[in-house]
Parts: sequence; structure tokens; C-alpha cells
Amino acid sequence: MTLPDHHLTQGERRIRAFNPHWKRLIGPFAALVLIVIASGVAIYFVPGDWQYSTYGRIAIGIVAILLLTIWSFVPYLQWKNTGYVLTTHRFTISTGVLNKSTDEIPLTKVNSVSSDQSFAERILGCGTLTVESASDQGQLALRDIPQIQDVRADLFRAVEDVSDGEVDGK
Repeated sequence: MTLPDHHLTQGERRIRAFNPHWKRLIGPFAALVLIVIASGVAIYFVPGDWQYSTYGRIAIGIVAILLLTIWSFVPYLQWKNTGYVLTTHRFTISTGVLNKSTDEIPLTKVNSVSSDQSFAERILGCGTLTVESASDQGQLALRDIPQIQDVRADLFRAVEDVSDGEVDGK
């Protein structure tokens, strides 16, 4: 979910657009594998000579589909529909699958940018980006940002360019 070009203001250009880090999908992927294996084993062990074996297999399939939807498909859609866009004028955070929520922080309002990484996040190259602004939101912590150091540097550079009056590198 990125910011379409027709939503950019005159002279504004996209610096970076990205989704949260793929590590958010580890749990949903593990759930997918476990549900598929468990339902396959359950279907296999339904006795073939049982009077209601067809109904039992159908019930197992329906439960598996429901669990896959809740624990794998919905988290994937949430991940896919969460987008961060850094432009020369603003930082936009869009979330939502059915309902859409968009927060924008004008770069002129950004006071500080910091990042935090655990040891595992350093290995994966992600972390939490904290943006402090002079807006109603105050401090905004964005978890699981991929390539955190590059994003932080780009955001800091864009904030510096805006504060120096050098929008678009001019």
C-alpha cells in the first residue's frame, strides 16, 4: 500500500516506500504449516469404514480453512496492507485491510529520529524507528522497519533538507 503518484504535491517525490519487515510473517507461516500438517493427519486417521467419514473429513477441512484464514491469511493481509512512504515533504503510514487509516507527518514538524534494535533485529536488519514530531501525535514508534539504518538515514537526510530549504536536493 503505497502513496499513489497523483496524491503527491507539486515538486514532491518519493524517496522510499516499504512494508514492515518479513519477520512479522514467521508466526502466520508456522501456523500455516502446522494447520496443514495437523488437518492432513486428522483426515488420514478418520476411519474409512465409519458411517460419517465423509462428514468428518469435510468438518476437518472447514475447521482447517477457518484456522488458516484467522491465523495465516488475515495477518498476511495486514502485513501486505501496511505501508510506509517517505517523500521529500512527508512520512506517511497507511494501515488497514477493509478500513484504511493513514497518518502523515510533515517533515517540517519532525524534531528527532531514532532507532532501536535488539540483537535478533540487528541480525535481521530491522528495528523500531521512533519519530518525534511537534504534532498532536508527539512520539510515534514504528516497529519492524526493514533496513532500519538506511530508512533512518534517508528520513534524517530528508528532514535536514527540508529544514535547510533544500527540498528535492536543490
